[in-house]
Amino acid sequence: MKNRKGNFLIYFIVVIMPVFILGLYYFYDILKENDLERKKDALWVASIYQKNWDQFISETKTSLDILSLSAKENLDSPKKMEPLLIKVNQNDPRYGGLYLLNEKGYLLSGSVPLRDEADFPKLPFIQEVISTKDTIISKHEEILKNNQRIIGLAKPVLDENGELKAILIADLRIDYMRNLIKVLTPETKLYVVNGGKTAILEMNVTNEEIRDDNTWVTSPMDRIPWSIKVKIAERNYKEIGKTLSKVLFIILVITHILYLLIEYLLLRRFARKERKQNELQKLELVGTLAASTAHEIRNPLTGVKGLIQLLSEKYTAPEDRYYFDVINSELKRINEIVSEFLILGKPTAQLTNNINLVETLEELKPLIISEGNSHNVECNWQFPSEPIIVKCVKDEMKQVILNLTKNAFESFEKPGILVIRLQKHGNDFCTLEISDNGKGIPKVELNKIFLPFYTSKETGTGLGLVICKRIINSFGGSIQIESKEKIGTTVRIILPI
Repeated sequence: MKNRKGNFLIYFIVVIMPVFILGLYYFYDILKENDLERKKDALWVASIYQKNWDQFISETKTSLDILSLSAKENLDSPKKMEPLLIKVNQNDPRYGGLYLLNEKGYLLSGSVPLRDEADFPKLPFIQEVISTKDTIISKHEEILKNNQRIIGLAKPVLDENGELKAILIADLRIDYMRNLIKVLTPETKLYVVNGGKTAILEMNVTNEEIRDDNTWVTSPMDRIPWSIKVKIAERNYKEIGKTLSKVLFIILVITHILYLLIEYLLLRRFARKERKQNELQKLELVGTLAASTAHEIRNPLTGVKGLIQLLSEKYTAPEDRYYFDVINSELKRINEIVSEFLILGKPTAQLTNNINLVETLEELKPLIISEGNSHNVECNWQFPSEPIIVKCVKDEMKQVILNLTKNAFESFEKPGILVIRLQKHGNDFCTLEISDNGKGIPKVELNKIFLPFYTSKETGTGLGLVICKRIINSFGGSIQIESKEKIGTTVRIILPI
């Protein structure tokens, strides 16, 4: 139950929380990006209309410029302009009417009689042309007698001295302008405002929509003081949902991979912990077994050895002597195994003393050299002359050194060198290294050498290195082994000073 809660907590932290937080972050980011995209699209549409309208006004002005040249030539007889105005009006559907006024705004000639003559001087954009002598477009739409809605555009006709001689008026049909817009994007919602911010042309929009100014983009025209406003399209939540789903899927995949990786690492950690506990349990079992049986084994073992000694004195034949030697050898081996069990069975609290490691190595030197000679191995000693004092049990320290050197000698398949090096590192700790250039330990076995009962020897118990490690650990130190096949092995013991 506890493990299940732990797994859910990890899943919540690694998967659920990141998906929720990142999901919200990317949701708002997608909305923001979508808003920018829709605004960009609306501006693009507005720019298309702005260019078309500028072209439309430019063409109208060009047409009036051409007509103004004819008007200059016929100012004395303005009626001669009437056929030309009628012809241009009929050939160009943009016009609702074309008119020629005098310098005070009174009608001289026109294409169609759809306006009251008396109204011309009263029109604001006519008065503005008279005062500014510039081309002016009306700020308000007008309705002609045939109910046609138009916008007036007035151009002054000037003489060589820049004096106003006449005014040309073009009534631009709003329905033509609307049709021009619909050809490009019939579903687009837009409207055109004049310089006074008054809507003069709407398409697919209502007054309520126009009031909400936040949902529109504006593109000013170049030729006239008008602006085109295009409504930003509504959010497409279906597309937003698709994009968000893709992002959430990627986040889910990544977070689940991370979750599985964490679970794998925790599982490995749990397995290592469990393996360590198993090793401790094995050692505890061995210690319990040793404490209860080692002495019981040694007592009859001593009696057997005594009887064998008596028999060997009675039967002195060479063949009998051979059998007695084999029995004594095996009894010695049994005694060594029992001794190892006794060490494992000892309590952890021990009576330690301050021991000079240099002196201990000097005492072991003859034994190790003798063992080396029997294996045709040269021993190289490297330790300082001044004492190195550590807190330990001297006999157990000797047993560790002899056990390690014995293992080293057994690794030689041909003559070699064994190096025993003792070094002091400041006032904190010292290292004792036992290095050989023997056959080395395979990498596969290197991780198992401290496991109880694991051995690569035919006659080994698999307890030697376990005992060495336990002894060194009881002194507050540590033991490390580095080895490469066909190169050699180095055992490093680290002890506090």
